[in-house]
Amino acid sequence: MSHPLTDLTVGLIGAGGISAVHADAWRALGARVLVHSVVGAQELADAYGFTAVATLDEVLDAADIVDIVTPSGTHREIALRAIDAGVHVICEKPLAATAEDARDVAAAAERAGVRLFPAHVVRYFAEYHALREQVRAGRIGRVATQRFTRMGQAPSTRWFFDEAKGGGVVRDLMIHDLDQAVWLAGDVTEVYAVQHPASVDGQVPVPVTAHVTLTHANGVLSHLQATWLSPGMPFRTSIEVSGDQGRLSFASRDDATLVADVAVTDDAGYMPPMSAQESPYYSEIAAFVAAIRSGGEARVSPADGIAAVALAEAAMASIRSGQPVTLTEVSA
Repeated sequence: MSHPLTDLTVGLIGAGGISAVHADAWRALGARVLVHSVVGAQELADAYGFTAVATLDEVLDAADIVDIVTPSGTHREIALRAIDAGVHVICEKPLAATAEDARDVAAAAERAGVRLFPAHVVRYFAEYHALREQVRAGRIGRVATQRFTRMGQAPSTRWFFDEAKGGGVVRDLMIHDLDQAVWLAGDVTEVYAVQHPASVDGQVPVPVTAHVTLTHANGVLSHLQATWLSPGMPFRTSIEVSGDQGRLSFASRDDATLVADVAVTDDAGYMPPMSAQESPYYSEIAAFVAAIRSGGEARVSPADGIAAVALAEAAMASIRSGQPVTLTEVSA
């Protein structure tokens, strides 16, 4: 499915692994795309029929939107330059390497009157969105616990393992589920986290697993596990939300169906299999463009991006200290 946006010029900043799914979406939307990257810009541009440009300034002079898909530690600087140029920003998660930096970016966008969209794509996965709608409709009653898993082979680029450069299994991989936990259950008051094996001098080992427990203000407990595995291991995710009247679950290794285990009643309803035909990256980017054009809200806001980074930061602090971290500011 395509909705041509031939009047739109987009600056795609970065040409690493995640850039391909963003490029797919922009091509499907029919946008004119300028690619700028330290490495790989020409190759990406050639593969998609885009135009490679040598400098970020050239992009900012021409673009309506920049889509930042660079290493996490660079997000703040690039986003602030785009905002200063009056250009709307889509930024891959995390919005910045620290919550303070994320707040700086959001504040700058608000002052400049430009739109800022943290790209938390899991909100645009049909199964996760449908699960949230079922929870909000009261399908499983009052929620008690949430469980999330996310695992796959570790990245190959070194910065992912350097916590000082915005990397780490919590900040890069688990951040999707940190965002989901808040999206589903709201404010978090306490974070407790462990990681095994431990990082050494800020370098994350592989294989590695982190487990985080969130205590939400409403009493819900969220348990999150993220694992980077050896090369060749398939990527898997799962979610399970339990309430006093049933349970909702989804696992990517199954048949891509959202499963409801609830007591059968005359009006219990039926949850059909979710369609996997439309890329969630396409859905996400198309929704961001629609929000820019309409002035309306998107499914993810700058505040959501800040909250996810703050939770990741708190989890990493808990891992280092071995103690829970109490929060007062992190909210949906």
